Amino acid sequence: MNVRIRRSLVAAAYLLCWLVVSLASAAVIFFNSSRETTLASHDAVIRPDLSGYVVLLTGPVLPDVRVPTDQRIGVSVTLGKTDAPSTSALIDRYALIASQPQGPQARVQEVLGDLMVDSLVRGAALGLVPIVVWVLVGRQRRRVLFERPRKRRRSIALVLSLVVIGVAVAQPWGDDEETLDSEEQWQPLATFLGPDVPLPEELDRVQVRGDVTTSQTRRLIESAVGTYDEGKTFYRDAAEAAAQLDLRQPGEGESVVLLIADRHDNIGMDRVAWAVGDAAGAEAVFDAGDDTSTGSTWEAFSLDSLDAAFDDGPYADSKWAVTGNHDHGSFVGRYLGDHGWTVLDGEAVDGPAGVRLLGVGDPRSSGLGSWRDETGLSFDEVAARLADAACQAEDDGDRITTILVHDANMGDDALERGCADLVVGGHLHVQSGPTEVTGENGAVGYSYTTGTTGGAAYAIAVGASIRRPAGITLLTYADGHPVGVQAVTLDTTGVFTVGDYVPLSPSDGS
Repeated sequence: MNVRIRRSLVAAAYLLCWLVVSLASAAVIFFNSSRETTLASHDAVIRPDLSGYVVLLTGPVLPDVRVPTDQRIGVSVTLGKTDAPSTSALIDRYALIASQPQGPQARVQEVLGDLMVDSLVRGAALGLVPIVVWVLVGRQRRRVLFERPRKRRRSIALVLSLVVIGVAVAQPWGDDEETLDSEEQWQPLATFLGPDVPLPEELDRVQVRGDVTTSQTRRLIESAVGTYDEGKTFYRDAAEAAAQLDLRQPGEGESVVLLIADRHDNIGMDRVAWAVGDAAGAEAVFDAGDDTSTGSTWEAFSLDSLDAAFDDGPYADSKWAVTGNHDHGSFVGRYLGDHGWTVLDGEAVDGPAGVRLLGVGDPRSSGLGSWRDETGLSFDEVAARLADAACQAEDDGDRITTILVHDANMGDDALERGCADLVVGGHLHVQSGPTEVTGENGAVGYSYTTGTTGGAAYAIAVGASIRRPAGITLLTYADGHPVGVQAVTLDTTGVFTVGDYVPLSPSDGS
């Protein structure tokens, strides 16, 4: 046989062996792996399996829930610690999250994707082991091992010993202990609750495992079904209505940016905000902070929903954010940054459509608002530093066209010194402006505050509907400068009010 052909066949055999062992090892590793994360306001452990179901293991009090995935691969989610004032509040939270499932779905898919990549990497490494051993032993030693009967018997005995050891470790003959789980059967949710509780059609495939042991538990679950239906209906109808709004469309050379703020965990409004932006032809999103109520890790469900809503289309690489006074600590900013958001930290950056963008987190939240790495600065000190940075950029011929902050008052110094075209923020939960400001250098700029996108009356806005009018704003830019503002408000009745388009005419004082 030609030497070149022989080497090619050997290389192909090595490659085939590596692929088979790698994929088999990766599959074993994947289906025996797990990942701790935060999901649906809980610490949770996610495990892939071959059940064909998404199984939610809720603990000893509430029934477990599962939904078919319509494919062979499934996943189990074991819920752990959470932060809720009562069981009824927790169940209502479950219902609202279930009515807006995009965030949890995206998080589970992300975790499974990470586990799959890790498994493939480890499987690829294990796939090299038999090849390396085969090559190191060498042709001559392999021939010696299997040509002599005595040594052949030793080799076979060694292989059999390894198999016996593996079986002894696995102990497939062992019987599992009887548990309560093994005694309880899965049943449709409709059967579980009985014929007196009407279910939305999309819950027909939901199954539960457990017993309604008390009338209180039954009432809680019935309430959750009602909350699920009410929340899904309100926000679905609002999103459909938003798609039909008569909004100003960008002219030639213009770009629209969606401005949101103060969501306070209201994941239902994410699809509504997206629909408003889509109807207006928005190409980017600014988030002015207070996406959470406390900045705690259990609120990752809110950030997952926000990211899922703006994860593709024109927003995929065009989303900027600052943290608010309720986004305590470093968790919110770090989480958004890890998921593709540009979190502003006091340094000017390129924004959408030629905008020069400057912003910083609110210093009133614990650990935030520090100027780069300096800590302990007050609101006024950060505002002064922000103005210094904007005016330094102005002196360098790199004018800041938009300052994004949580509280627009933080940009007052920059406007009064004439070093920015527009300051936008939230915090007040009501819309205000745009207010024209003439700087000491003669430059004209504007201050604008958008309403609470979450319809929040207090620090947390999770609910089947909004608690107060919800505000969303559309910012129009041309040649990198703001040229107009339009406010959109969703009332608690589900009716939209579209504000007039307000033209802006900033100047740099030259």
